Amino acid sequence: MAKESGIVFIGNKPPMSYVLAIITSLSASNAKEITLKARGRAITTAVDTVEITRRRFIKDLKVSKIAIGTEEMPAREGENRARMVSTIEITLAKE
Repeated sequence: MAKESGIVFIGNKPPMSYVLAIITSLSASNAKEITLKARGRAITTAVDTVEITRRRFIKDLKVSKIAIGTEEMPAREGENRARMVSTIEITLAKE
């Protein structure tokens, strides 16, 4: 989930797994900011994770920055061209 300090990569796990990662990362490293990165279908999980964390657990957590983009993914086996996949980076800051 968190390879680098302050970054959580969102994947196929349930949102509560990532909520726990955010809370742990913010409290263990005593950091003021954390960034969630997701692409494709995981974007909805990232948004759900942010909202659950903000509304239920850490009330003074604010969304400081949202960056959206597109990445070109290589063609899968049997496909003949590359795919474009949406990406999002949500940065949360503690007040």
